[in-house]
Amino acid sequence: MKNIITFFLVLCSLLCYSQTENQEDILNENNEAPFAKIEEVPIYPGCENASSNKEKKACMSEMIKLFVSEKFNLKISKKYGKKGINRLYTRFKIDEDGKVVDIEARGDHPRLEKEALRILKKLPKMKPGKVDGKPVGVLYALPIVFKI
Repeated sequence: MKNIITFFLVLCSLLCYSQTENQEDILNENNEAPFAKIEEVPIYPGCENASSNKEKKACMSEMIKLFVSEKFNLKISKKYGKKGINRLYTRFKIDEDGKVVDIEARGDHPRLEKEALRILKKLPKMKPGKVDGKPVGVLYALPIVFKI
């Protein structure tokens, strides 16, 4: 019985240790962290009242999706004959000042990529993400999928 308890204590210790990785270890050489692992996520305007980091992440993701869906000009896709399901893969960084920078887009047509860049450049300034209480760049990936 003692061996079983010891085994579970060791197992729990290992699991707890793996869950509490040093936040500085998630930063890359450019002092950036992925959105999924950031200690304190950037705060999108309107998400300030979310109580936990998990809720702030969900709020931010939802607000960005809503922003893009409202602003994206779907007529461009129709104009270039892109019917059916269209996918664009975008990514950007929310820098240490909360500005959206380093925007990239990849898709089936250069004009759709240009539209994605246009929209993402209009994202509002946010409160920056933090690691150990210090502002850091946060990398964010956003697939844009729509059907014509």
